Amino acid sequence: MDPLILSRMQFGANISFHILFPAITIALGWVLLFFKLRYNATNDSAWMRAYFTWVKVFALSFAMGVVSGVTMSFQFGTNWPGYMETVGNIAGPLLAYEILTAFFLEAAFLGIMLFGFRRVSNRIHTLATVLVAGGTTVSAFWIIALNSWMQTPTGFEMIDGKAHAVDWWAIVFNPSMPYRLVHMLLASGLTVSFLIAGLSALRYLYGDRSESMWKALRTGVFTAAILIPIQILAGDQHGLNTLEHQPQKIAAMEANWNTGPNVPLVLFALPDEAAKENKFEITIPDGASLILRHSTSGVVPGLNDYPGNHPPVFPIFWSFRIMVGTGLLMLVVSWSAAFFLKRRHSLPKPLALLMVPMALSGWLATLAGWYTTEIGRQPWLVTGVLKTADAVGPVAGSHVALTLAIYLILYVLLLIAYLGVLVHLALKAAKDGDRSPLPGVLNAPMSQPAAGE
Repeated sequence: MDPLILSRMQFGANISFHILFPAITIALGWVLLFFKLRYNATNDSAWMRAYFTWVKVFALSFAMGVVSGVTMSFQFGTNWPGYMETVGNIAGPLLAYEILTAFFLEAAFLGIMLFGFRRVSNRIHTLATVLVAGGTTVSAFWIIALNSWMQTPTGFEMIDGKAHAVDWWAIVFNPSMPYRLVHMLLASGLTVSFLIAGLSALRYLYGDRSESMWKALRTGVFTAAILIPIQILAGDQHGLNTLEHQPQKIAAMEANWNTGPNVPLVLFALPDEAAKENKFEITIPDGASLILRHSTSGVVPGLNDYPGNHPPVFPIFWSFRIMVGTGLLMLVVSWSAAFFLKRRHSLPKPLALLMVPMALSGWLATLAGWYTTEIGRQPWLVTGVLKTADAVGPVAGSHVALTLAIYLILYVLLLIAYLGVLVHLALKAAKDGDRSPLPGVLNAPMSQPAAGE
């Protein structure tokens, strides 16, 4: 059992599980703020019922993200000591900034969001929501800054085999960072939009026609319909940035072996790295050149220009297509649902049934995009600085295999429990409708927030 392969599998399993929850909390905080501001403006208690349904989802997701993040960070020392030994002077501060400026902010004010309604002033409760929403975005900023630096490192110098910061501005705002940050924030927005729309569609199918359900459903559907075309545009710009700084990754994504013009867009293929060719190709003539160079005669890099220095082609090729395919399905579903909600104020049952599994489509697209990004960096852990094989620790393969098996079993059980709680919350909300009292109100009629609260 190869410790390198097993350690990569273990870290991949950890980060795959972990990223599911920040993908929700990053954008869900802002959706909760929208719900709260709508309540402040209208005094409509349905907005607060939607708020309290989804703040529970936020709290659960935040807790799961914290737990999975802790186990992941341990692996820097146990499985990948060469990483911190080589680039710890840069990675360490960026991770610390994320904890100091974001994690503590979220953890401190989440309790007010959950339990402070009517126990603190309306202004303080709203402020707590603002701070938590802002904290999730700041957290994403620092993590994406570090990950982007690993992809396109700048602003450092190597002294005695260790990276030392020279320009923190260049480190944080490295060439790919703005594109990755925008792409991730939009991905989180779509993940949350479809999660809200999907669970609201489940309530709809169970006969819930309450105002809180309609408000959540419309918020999810219309937000997704707006964000998906923006994400397609942002993805195109991100791809052009990757073409400039990591051409071998683009070559793998397109399964293009030879550099040249008029490169077709490969829709389907089975890349064969040994033969350096694609089997069973289905292509669109000149498509890759048109997309990447905006010209049918544009030159697209080929894998044969990077012998021994390009990522594995098969997983990159297919993970990218899963991400794009899921995005196109999101476009069709969200626009269809928006049409029916806008014109007919209802959902056809087949569309509502489709939207329920689409609640997890954001997770699928995010994971596929993450695999494209991370596997696409191979064989480098930090591009041009540290190879993955040079960072792995001296841990026996049997030990890594054992802990990997434990992680996988635990993560499957936790994921089943998490999804079970989400379904439970949705069905409970469907059963209660708009009849249950809000926290701290005890069936008393809602009163308009006092001026200045």
